[in-house]
Amino acid sequence: MKMFKEIMSWVIPIIVGLLIALLIRRFVFTMVRVDGPSMEANLENNERVAVVKTVAIKHLSVIVFNAYRVDPDATSKNVKYVKRVIGMPGDTVSSRDGQLYVNGKQVNQRFISQFERTQGTGDWNLQGLSNKNEWSIQTTKVPKHSYFVLGDHRSVSNDSRYWGFVPAKKVLGVVKVPFWDTSATKRHNVNAIGY
Repeated sequence: MKMFKEIMSWVIPIIVGLLIALLIRRFVFTMVRVDGPSMEANLENNERVAVVKTVAIKHLSVIVFNAYRVDPDATSKNVKYVKRVIGMPGDTVSSRDGQLYVNGKQVNQRFISQFERTQGTGDWNLQGLSNKNEWSIQTTKVPKHSYFVLGDHRSVSNDSRYWGFVPAKKVLGVVKVPFWDTSATKRHNVNAIGY
């Protein structure tokens, strides 16, 4: 009996600790690795970032979502994309001369360079994109419970311009860059931008 009590005195704290860690990961935050250059220069390939599940999504929030059945090329059920929210439900979104417009107002894009803004962005609106790329939803506005997302490095980003909207149910959370992982400017461009 004494041996059992001794074993349980260290087994129970381990089990409780594991349960707490699993609950935090499931409901509060988890860590993910950025894969690819689409969010450069703010997030680098192989950079580890936190995904916070309790933060509200706003315009210009950087999110992680499960891309399976969002992007037709994402054939694995575990493919996750990191992108920036440009359009919220009900928004109109367009691009002219490298400038983004949401509901007719120009979006301040100081978080990326002029090159990243203009290369590969083109002139478009949601209706034109939905017709050109034959989205399942033909629309002029971001649908309810959905987001229109772009990568920060537009010329290399595979994003909503090609495959459409991200359903809210696919979003895993909002990206936050840990204080030890990158420069203050990059942290600000990911953690603090949003309206």
